[in-house]
Amino acid sequence: MQEKMQRAFLAILTLSLGTVGAAPGHVCTYYDVIKHLNVSSLDKLNAHVLPKRNWKEPLEVKTDFMLIAILSVAEKLQTATFYFMLNLEWTNTLVNWNPQDFCNISKVVLPLDTYWSPPLFILEEVSEQKSNKLEYLVVTHDGGFNAALPLQVTITCSLKILRFPFDTQTCNVSVASFLYPVTDLIMKLKRTSAEMKEISQTYFLTDGEWKFTNLSVIEYEEGMDDTRFSVITYMISMERQSILYVLNLILPTCALYLLDMAVLFGPSSLEEKVNFQIAIILGSSMLAVILNNILPTSSNKPPVIGTCLY
Repeated sequence: MQEKMQRAFLAILTLSLGTVGAAPGHVCTYYDVIKHLNVSSLDKLNAHVLPKRNWKEPLEVKTDFMLIAILSVAEKLQTATFYFMLNLEWTNTLVNWNPQDFCNISKVVLPLDTYWSPPLFILEEVSEQKSNKLEYLVVTHDGGFNAALPLQVTITCSLKILRFPFDTQTCNVSVASFLYPVTDLIMKLKRTSAEMKEISQTYFLTDGEWKFTNLSVIEYEEGMDDTRFSVITYMISMERQSILYVLNLILPTCALYLLDMAVLFGPSSLEEKVNFQIAIILGSSMLAVILNNILPTSSNKPPVIGTCLY
């Protein structure tokens, strides 16, 4: 009799543990959470209004940056194209649910336009942003929002070519939200610049002409009069891989000039020297044309190699 009572008690305990946070026989789904949040309604104010309970306190948005690829650098146009991941985190105190009421579901994935998200601008951008349409966000039960945005952006960058092809360049990617002043929205860094540099170097994909060397970040406020806006600038430093220019440009140029000196002081006849000098001039002109197609059309400080070649 006592053994039967123990078995019955264990059965009741097992059933009770299996149904914690849900009604008996009910199978929870993500649709239950979405219905509770009422995001399927036609009212889209939750997607356009800044989610603050106290209008006097600014909303804090944490940002994270990871450089994935340097796609191109156009010296003539003074532009650079980067592919990077921008991660945003913020809290919406108006969105919450109790996970125990939904079989311990603590987070859902929704389209980016379901709720309000920070409207960000890249100050140096000169072309339309491109992404792989991964426009979704993760919503947790306590109102935490996380959005990872992969972006391909072409920005304007002041390229200094004095030491071409042994030059290093630094381009800025400034992220700001000019719709909300600092009294409404503040942007903060989630990681330090050293941590973001380490992560970027780990996931950096391209191995072309440009090598990613450093990433620095500064936070500041910008604006006029009493209206200030929060801005975060990511400074991407890169170094040109010069081996191809050495093999295809510098070495042939040096060989031509050395050969020119050898013929000039050699025992050849005057006619042969003149013919060879003409060939040297034609070869130098061809190298000058090639170099002219590479370098920017205008620069206050032209590259040393171009000055020497001309």
